[in-house]
Amino acid sequence: MKAVQLVKIGEPLQAREVPVPPVGDRDILVRIKAAGICHSDVHYRAGASPAGPLPQTLGHEIAGVVEAVGDQVSTVTAGDRVCLHYLLTCGDCAYCTAGHEQFCPHGQMIGKHTDGGYAEYIAVPARNAVRLPDEIPFEQGAILMCSSATSFHALRKARMAAGETVAVFGSGGLGMSAIQLAKAFGALEVYAVDIDEAKLELAASYGAVPVNAAAADPVAEIRRLTGGRGVDVALEVIGLRETMEQAVQSLAILGRAVLAGLADRPFEIDSYSELLGREAEVIGSSDHLLHEMPLLLELARRGSLDLSRVVTRTVPLEAGPINEVMDALAGFEGAVRTVITP
Repeated sequence: MKAVQLVKIGEPLQAREVPVPPVGDRDILVRIKAAGICHSDVHYRAGASPAGPLPQTLGHEIAGVVEAVGDQVSTVTAGDRVCLHYLLTCGDCAYCTAGHEQFCPHGQMIGKHTDGGYAEYIAVPARNAVRLPDEIPFEQGAILMCSSATSFHALRKARMAAGETVAVFGSGGLGMSAIQLAKAFGALEVYAVDIDEAKLELAASYGAVPVNAAAADPVAEIRRLTGGRGVDVALEVIGLRETMEQAVQSLAILGRAVLAGLADRPFEIDSYSELLGREAEVIGSSDHLLHEMPLLLELARRGSLDLSRVVTRTVPLEAGPINEVMDALAGFEGAVRTVITP
């Protein structure tokens, strides 16, 4: 089968012919219909976040059709539409049994530690398959498994309550989902912070108040818009030192800043004026959880989470177009979300 793989750190991905993966007794073989290109993949290609062993098929946002099932699989059957939870875990350790499988000491991530979705087929444990409703296209099902799921988990970590205000720093794939999910959870107002006018216009169409960080200091603008108060929740989904600092600085008293973006530099906090003096919190958010997926998919099925305008581009399973998309993401440019359609 065809796969587009990371062969050497710091170099473009390469198209290669590899065997169709074997299917174990508890596994399923999925014919991939859509695989999202995530900013995390850019970090893996650059070596900013270690991936391997190499060569490695990247891609952790995956949706497709079950092609075959192992002898002990009864939860799904051939022909089922599925999207894949990207954390491969033991299911038995203290973290897994407590519902925090992202910390499983035996865990691996699809598309980082084991071959992922930039391919025609993938084999995974059957428990990683989440049924994809007929109403949700494969392209949207794929990005639900990372950009939407990560935003969903981050908002849960923020303990966001109905009637609170939210600032989302970054209006890409994660940000567009975060805006809609915050609205679905009852946010009184959502402020979308970005420097891309087109993305801000899309954020506004989802009900957010746009804050153009290229035109004004976003912290000062958020405080102006909130009457000097600041926001109850600030969600950072870009992964930049500057925006992480701005997220903390934009908080109201008792506010919570949740960091979900992957940054390559530490950021600074004024411990008294920005944290202690406000009893504010800075919360890390890592990945998401399998048990969160059914509600997320139901919100998408009902239209509370609309990804039809978030997937703004599709590309074939070819190294050239995929590398071009990753190059644009490396410069914080390009489409809101691009999906590979093999």
